[in-house]
Parts: sequence; C-alpha cells; structure tokens
Amino acid sequence: EVKLVESGGGLVQAGGSLRLVCAASGFRFGDYAMGWYRQAPGKEREAVSCISSSDGTTLTVDSVKGRFTISRDNAKSTVYLQMNNLKPEDTAVYYCAPLFLCAGLVPLEYWGKGTLVSVSS
Repeated sequence: EVKLVESGGGLVQAGGSLRLVCAASGFRFGDYAMGWYRQAPGKEREAVSCISSSDGTTLTVDSVKGRFTISRDNAKSTVYLQMNNLKPEDTAVYYCAPLFLCAGLVPLEYWGKGTLVSVSS
C-alpha cells in the first residue's frame, strides 16, 4: 500500500521559512520522480516542484522559483521542500506525490493528508 505522510507545515510570517518533509512507503521510492503540489482555499491543486528519480534534476514552477528547493534522500524514502521568503500567496495545503517523470508534472494519483502552510502578511 502506497503511503505518503507530509509534515513540517505551520504558521509563519511573510519572509519566513519552512521545511516540508514527505515520508513515503509502499513502493520502490528510488524508481520514481517525486513532486510537491499545493492546494489553496477555493483553488485547484497545482504543481510546485519535482525531482527526478536518478540524477536529481529538478523542475520548479515560476511562482516559487528561487525561493523553494526540492531535494530527496532515497535511503530514507523521503522528499523535502525547503521554502524560503514565503509570501501570503503560498498559503495552501501541501502534498507530495510520486510521478513517472517530472516532465509534464503529472502525478500518480496517490495522496497523503497534506500539511498546511499559512503565511501571514
């Protein structure tokens, strides 16, 4: 059974930082790209960033580029999202998901409960 557990969210002031953690199990973690997605209140879920399974190549959307950094530890089956210089518009529930490839940012439809990030102005 695929299991994804996100953590590390919280309430932070604009300009602050958070580090999100996603612990994965139930599949061969090293064989898959991993992505972070977010869903703001009243909006659809959107992709944030992705890291490839092998060489660590990343893909990050323009709205967070230069502020968010994705990384992974295959030995721990864990993916991280370092978020710096947070803005109120980053407020959302953040989820991780496996992908076959980062290109296209199409996730496999496995989701955890997510972790809430709230950024105050």
